[in-house]
Amino acid sequence: MPSTEPRGPKQIYKALIWSLNGLRASWRFEASFRLEVYLCVILFPLGLWLGHGGVEKALLCGSLLLVLSAELLNSAVEAVVDKASPEFHELAGRAKDMGSAAVFLLMLNMMFCWGVILWQHGL
Repeated sequence: MPSTEPRGPKQIYKALIWSLNGLRASWRFEASFRLEVYLCVILFPLGLWLGHGGVEKALLCGSLLLVLSAELLNSAVEAVVDKASPEFHELAGRAKDMGSAAVFLLMLNMMFCWGVILWQHGL
């Protein structure tokens, strides 16, 4: 069912505020997110400098943003699971493990992208 609320600058602004609140909460409560942001602060400019052309720059920098995005989603899953099922449950554990696996796979992707491009440039 479509939303009856009109779309416009006010709703875009609200969405921006909600997104910033999510980033702020992740920074405050998630040590893994902070570590990945530190990594991104160092590697993002390096990726822009090392990448030859738009595609390489996009792969080097975009792979970093994918890791951060997956970490945000993983943290959201963990928060919902902890709220819904504070005691241990096999399905809750499985959901958390799958979220963690998604972050892990995107980290492998990031290392692969960086490795292939750096190897291609003889670095």
